[in-house]
Amino acid sequence: MELRQVDERVAYADQLQEDSGPVVLINEFHLAPEDVERFLEVWAENLVLTKKQPGLISIQTYRGTAGSTTFGILAIWESAKALGDAFLSPEFQALAASYPDSAVAAPHVFKKMAVRGVCVA
Repeated sequence: MELRQVDERVAYADQLQEDSGPVVLINEFHLAPEDVERFLEVWAENLVLTKKQPGLISIQTYRGTAGSTTFGILAIWESAKALGDAFLSPEFQALAASYPDSAVAAPHVFKKMAVRGVCVA
């Protein structure tokens, strides 16, 4: 699986080093149509493993509409460090290696922010 940086100025690996939280992981997966079934098999295993990780608060999954082969995860973690520990675990790395070759992941870590008159942090 290829890992694509969402922000070319800030690497995903660097984001996982921050000891801040809570954080939100938004991860998009793009893949070839012929690889969808294999992707879904591995993704399901990955999600089961993720739910067992310390520091995970919640997780939701998404699929693009109209026949799209883009999938997404929105996960809330207690801290970027907890997310990093899960991502770098041998179990997770082994599963990541079994995704179809066409899979491209685009993960990025966010913090909630306030916008005056719209939402609070």
